[in-house]
Amino acid sequence: MVSEPVTDYIRFEHATTASNVSAGEQARWLPRHLATGLLFPANDFWVFDGRRAQFNYFSGRGEFLTTRLSPDAVIATQCAVAFEAAWERAVPHETYDPVQH
Repeated sequence: MVSEPVTDYIRFEHATTASNVSAGEQARWLPRHLATGLLFPANDFWVFDGRRAQFNYFSGRGEFLTTRLSPDAVIATQCAVAFEAAWERAVPHETYDPVQH
């Protein structure tokens, strides 16, 4: 999820993501205005095996603080459902132009 206009860091991140995409990774960008109505966890997260969710915590300045692993399968499912809803609305990397935003 990105705020627009994008920051210099997001432009850098977008430019460096091209190598990941060429290696087969799928990447999408979700401008905040397309996220209206989505229920999404407040923290960055990863879902493992559909049964565990790892939450990543950052300071207000973006510095990494810590992670916490939740073994609660219900929370992992909620995160996976939120991700899928966001993924459907997000703009494919190849289409998203951060310079215009």
